[in-house]
Amino acid sequence: MTSDPTSSDLLLRWLAHAHPLWMLISIALTAVALRTGLRLRSVRRRGGTRTSEQRAAHVRIAKVAVALVLVGFVGGPLSSLWLRGWEPFGTFHAALGLLAASLFVAAAVLGRRLESARGRPLDAHAALGTLAVLAAAVAAIAGFVLLP
Repeated sequence: MTSDPTSSDLLLRWLAHAHPLWMLISIALTAVALRTGLRLRSVRRRGGTRTSEQRAAHVRIAKVAVALVLVGFVGGPLSSLWLRGWEPFGTFHAALGLLAASLFVAAAVLGRRLESARGRPLDAHAALGTLAVLAAAVAAIAGFVLLP
């Protein structure tokens, strides 16, 4: 690992905080999507009726949240390489981020199948979404030591 340019350049130091801030906002939004999804699941398991508005709210929030997470995931290695002079995937944080991004993509694929009525992978979608949010939270915690 080379010397960190953010230690001597104030602008780079501020820019190096863009990825973590983006991801904190994104993860918070995924937690909101998870909460709405788990509420839908709870109603379904109790035998209640889920409204189309509830489903639409979950889908709307989840699509934005996953898109933001994936943009932020791409921003991590770019920030690492261009702003910090590091190997893009050379940290435990990066490995956890890759795991979280993979889980979000898998949950999104199953969510899309549900949305287009191609199968009913409800439990798998819920499990992957939950694991994705948890993995993202652990990745965020692992990233704290990397802050400039």
